[in-house]
Amino acid sequence: MQAATPPVVSGRIGRMLDDKAIQAAASALEEAERSRKQIRLLSETYPEITMDDAYAIQDCWIGMKLASGEKLAGWKIGLTSKAMQAAVSMDIPGSGVLLEAMRFPNGAVIVPGRFIQPRIEAEIAFVMNGPLEGTATVEDVLAATDYIAPALEILDTRIARKDPQTGKLRTVYDTISDNAADGGFVLGEAVTDFSVLDMRWLGAIVSRNGEVEETGLSAGVLNNPLISVVWLAQRLAAYGHRIEAGQVILSGSFIRPIEAIPGSEIVGDFGTFGHVSCQFE
Repeated sequence: MQAATPPVVSGRIGRMLDDKAIQAAASALEEAERSRKQIRLLSETYPEITMDDAYAIQDCWIGMKLASGEKLAGWKIGLTSKAMQAAVSMDIPGSGVLLEAMRFPNGAVIVPGRFIQPRIEAEIAFVMNGPLEGTATVEDVLAATDYIAPALEILDTRIARKDPQTGKLRTVYDTISDNAADGGFVLGEAVTDFSVLDMRWLGAIVSRNGEVEETGLSAGVLNNPLISVVWLAQRLAAYGHRIEAGQVILSGSFIRPIEAIPGSEIVGDFGTFGHVSCQFE
């Protein structure tokens, strides 16, 4: 099995925003999600924002949700392809948090108004049977994985894609603050006999209402989704977190996002690996 070295977790460049600003940004994101009304770019409201600030906002917002009774389900990895990194002038991936309230069953029918501006990505999901430390290797990931599954991630944006006042596009700082644009996830059937698979060749044909919209191979995810999970273990360790047993890891999309407009039925055909779908009323 061919693998590559994961991208180095970049040095922490420090916080520029004080705790009051972090709390205000997190509260604005929570209100945007509740009201289904997007806010303007945080990178415009706080021009000095850094990557550490963005993750601090994300942590604060997710902390508010956990304090209200929501449950942690796992982690997502984004910006794993060269094309998506170039689009936001970034050379490493980013991560977000999965909550149990974001989990939808395979074939779910999603009611209107559940999301603000949903889009769909296709990924390989890992469900863990043990923890992973920041020193994890590909072999450690395989040993700590209970099963893998085809997955659809539902992206959503509490922050406008383009600032209504300046016309500027959202930056990586906006995306990371916005929980890496995570909205929900759908898992297909579990695949337990995965150690013999070359995961680079797992792929999907993704259609909307019967018309093929995107195709891709998981080699687009840092050359191998296993490398993506190694990177996540390193990043979480750098920020005081850890992958735990039972958690779901979305390893990164290998297709461009598909708009999930009302009336869309999205089907991910992963061939012999399985099928996963959801429908938007």
